[in-house]
Amino acid sequence: MEETTLITLTDEDGSQVDLYVLEETKINGRTYLLVTEEPEGDCEALILEELPGGEGEDASYRPVEDDAELALLSDLFSELLDDVSFE
Repeated sequence: MEETTLITLTDEDGSQVDLYVLEETKINGRTYLLVTEEPEGDCEALILEELPGGEGEDASYRPVEDDAELALLSDLFSELLDDVSFE
């Protein structure tokens, strides 16, 4: 079993949220992460785009909200992971 990466993000309210990275891919120089709040099983997933930080700063992430971009990335992540399906 592969080790799942855990990242901690801070939301708009300043609360920290732990997310498990199921897969990562790069398209046109942009990095995308498929993340969930649970390490496995049926649960909701998000696709995040990595926004590079400035010098000495950590990267930040934003949820992908564009429907066309989301559909393309969902198909790609479904191909990369045999046991993942999107509804």
